Amino acid sequence: MEAATTLPFSRVRTFNGELLVDGLRVDDEAAVRLVFEREARGESPDRLVRQMIEVGARVLDREETGAEAEVVKAEFERLKSDFGDRLNRVFGADEGHVARLLEKHFGDESSTAVQHRMRAVMTELATQMREDLRKQFTTDTESNPIVAIQKASLQVVRDSANQQAASLQVMNQRLEAMRLEVAGLKAEKEKLVEVAAEAERGTAKGRTYEEAVFDALDAVAGAQGDDCDAVGDTKGVGGKKGDVVVAIEACAGPPRGRIVFEAKNSRKSKKEALADLGAAMDHRDADYGVFVVPSEDKLPAKTPELREFNGNKLFVVFDPDEGSRTALELAYKLARARVLMARSEASGVDAAAIAVEAERALGAVEDVRRVKSQLTQAKSSIDEAQSIVEALAGSVRGHLGQIESLLREADAEAVEAAAEVVAD
Repeated sequence: MEAATTLPFSRVRTFNGELLVDGLRVDDEAAVRLVFEREARGESPDRLVRQMIEVGARVLDREETGAEAEVVKAEFERLKSDFGDRLNRVFGADEGHVARLLEKHFGDESSTAVQHRMRAVMTELATQMREDLRKQFTTDTESNPIVAIQKASLQVVRDSANQQAASLQVMNQRLEAMRLEVAGLKAEKEKLVEVAAEAERGTAKGRTYEEAVFDALDAVAGAQGDDCDAVGDTKGVGGKKGDVVVAIEACAGPPRGRIVFEAKNSRKSKKEALADLGAAMDHRDADYGVFVVPSEDKLPAKTPELREFNGNKLFVVFDPDEGSRTALELAYKLARARVLMARSEASGVDAAAIAVEAERALGAVEDVRRVKSQLTQAKSSIDEAQSIVEALAGSVRGHLGQIESLLREADAEAVEAAAEVVAD
């Protein structure tokens, strides 16, 4: 492009971020042709010139950048070659400086190798540590952890010992209290054992029962004019068997016979009971023996109440707590009648009439036993049955009284006959 008027100079500068061009001449054919065509069409060439400058600036910028890259590439190639030589000299496997240093400091043949020096340093360090530990653990200062542990352990042991001593003291007190309590319980147990043994021997509960039997028999005997004695503690002929002895009509003169009563508060077999009665009759020189127990379950097995054995032995139940001595009184009077019937001086007695009355009495006793069984089985009819029992008991007493009357009449006749003989 060629200006119409040639300016004597040109000026190109930048201002406020823009490019200012004054008096610039451009003779590039392509540029001149493009501007000329634009002018020929009547268009303003300003925009075209601006585009040519912008495009040319970008092209120049890329070309300069490529040139710089080539320079950098060439320089890098040069440096690469130089760096490879240097790297080989430094890190070469055989002759490299690093390889020689490694061989010097880490080779097994080198006396100054790091591992040897490390081993020596570690050996020295271990020795020093052992010495320091020995000094630390052998000192008596607070720096020794064993001392602290010992003190703490001793404190724990001391506290435990104190607690244990206190606990032992309390335990000793409790043991002493328990010992006293056990001693008391032992003494009480021994006392109970003695009491039980005493009761078994008949001196406690048995003695109480013996006394109750004696009281009941004494009341019956006094009404009959008989003498009643408690002989449980008195030795008889050859032994102490027998608890109560009744001497018939001993209040008026020599006894006409003797009845022994054996009171037991324990159950025995039939054989043992009969043996005891036999021994009691022997020891007390008695003609008849009565075995007395407090309840039916104390009777020998299969042995009913008021059943005679061998004609001179009898079993009866007497419970002091019931307040009735009917069965005991019946046993007493039956035994008394049997003794009087068997006496030799009773000659002239109407034995047949007495036997009939005795059989009637035993029959009444059987009725009593039957009614008592009914009383046990039927509690609802106790009052009525009790009346029957009392009536039957009265009947038995009447029969026994009739026997005694017959005996007295026979005795009176015998006395009169004897007096007549003496008078003659």
